[in-house]
Amino acid sequence: MTETSPAAPSSTFSRHDKIILALVCTAQFMVILDVSIVNVALPAMGRSLHYSATGLQWVVNAYVLAFGGFLLFGGRAADLFGRRKTFLFGAMLFSAASLAGGLAQNSGWMTAARVAQGLGGAFLSPATLTIIVTTFSGPRLPKALGAWGAVSGAGGAVGSLLGGVLTAELSWRWVLYVNVPIGIAVVIVAFTSLTEAARRPPGAKLDVAGAVLVTVGLTAVIYAIVGTDTHPWGSGFTLAWLGAGAAILALFALVETKLAKDPLIPFSFFKSRATSTTNIVMFMVGASTFSMWYFLTLYYQEVLGWGALKTGFAFAPQAIAIILGAQISARLMPKIGTWPIILFGSACSTIGFFVLAHLSPISPYFTFLIFPTCVLTFGLGLLFSPLAASATSHVGHEQAGLASGVLNTSRQIGGSFGLAVLATIAVNATKNVLPSYVPSFQHLPSLAEKVALNHGYHIAFFFGGVISLIGLIAALFMPRNVGLAARAAAPVPEPVSS
Repeated sequence: MTETSPAAPSSTFSRHDKIILALVCTAQFMVILDVSIVNVALPAMGRSLHYSATGLQWVVNAYVLAFGGFLLFGGRAADLFGRRKTFLFGAMLFSAASLAGGLAQNSGWMTAARVAQGLGGAFLSPATLTIIVTTFSGPRLPKALGAWGAVSGAGGAVGSLLGGVLTAELSWRWVLYVNVPIGIAVVIVAFTSLTEAARRPPGAKLDVAGAVLVTVGLTAVIYAIVGTDTHPWGSGFTLAWLGAGAAILALFALVETKLAKDPLIPFSFFKSRATSTTNIVMFMVGASTFSMWYFLTLYYQEVLGWGALKTGFAFAPQAIAIILGAQISARLMPKIGTWPIILFGSACSTIGFFVLAHLSPISPYFTFLIFPTCVLTFGLGLLFSPLAASATSHVGHEQAGLASGVLNTSRQIGGSFGLAVLATIAVNATKNVLPSYVPSFQHLPSLAEKVALNHGYHIAFFFGGVISLIGLIAALFMPRNVGLAARAAAPVPEPVSS
């Protein structure tokens, strides 16, 4: 049994196509879900595992650090060692790490488990997009990308919803345990249904020096960014890590352009205006939207005083809006291309942020909050599939993993950078209103603290809108014919035995 139907203009999925699409979408959903599912559970985790107020950030940052640092390595591994092997490795590591996190008895144990989860996700996530673009062609590709885009976008909102339900009804540990049965099912289906379609070019091998340098360099930069919660941007700590990361990445560029025979990232890859502008837009999307779920979760619980369950259900309309946007995007791409959809999606997200910047300590959910959050997330749903199509349509199948890894890295580093910058802005704005404020998950905020926190979130959403607006401006410089044409016409490689 092969993984693809014979090349044809038909837009119908075979039974096996549906299995493969469900497999990769489930895996991608699991990875993206874990970025946000822990947010609602953070206060309970902090109390149970005795995290300090500043140390609790590492439940999120440890995952982000490993995930973002290893994405390029994971993407290239899918090209060279095969999408099936890379997918299975990532899925098994992610599932095992989720179990370890659920069993954690102290903060160090939990942080280590989150690092392992991020590493597994860094191999799993690029492999899912690689499988999509090397399996489907013609009219089936926009539909497949639409499904992938829907779960990529909805994972953040559903993560907050599911995290709230699990934390309130069971325990915070179940925000990690939930990945275990899903991961086991993914591995079983992958073993039985997924064939290997990647053929390593003759003599090609992994650029070990490049892989080490880019991973260490990106990790140093992300570490500096996520550490700004406790170390100011101008501190020696932050500047030292940023400088070290920049120096290592500069050395990586030298190795790739002058020394490597088979570079991890051929720099000609970025000469394409489609590649460069697409990744700039994705960077801005990550920088703005990652922080949105983080700040909304804190706003609902710390300012409005909601519990974990109510907070979780407040994100349900956002998940629906993202899925709706992704499905509309998939239907429009073959008709109007990707560029108009990217512009409109960016505009929706920008509008949503600027409206959210007017929230108050008593903003009503149904008459105020639901509109901007759904407009914002509808725009996000519109964006993921066209950006994925734009990033992968101009490269050959042998570089699909690389394109996927670069796109995911742009989103992840953008998310880390945006959250660090906006969190710093929010904290400073809060302290301008209430200089004595000290973050703590050990007590409910007073009325004065709620007013100060609301002001901080208000300012953060405004600057999130500014970042989103920069992404919209960058999208204006994308080639207008970028999209699915090249990929739709490209033949799908024959599967090979695994």
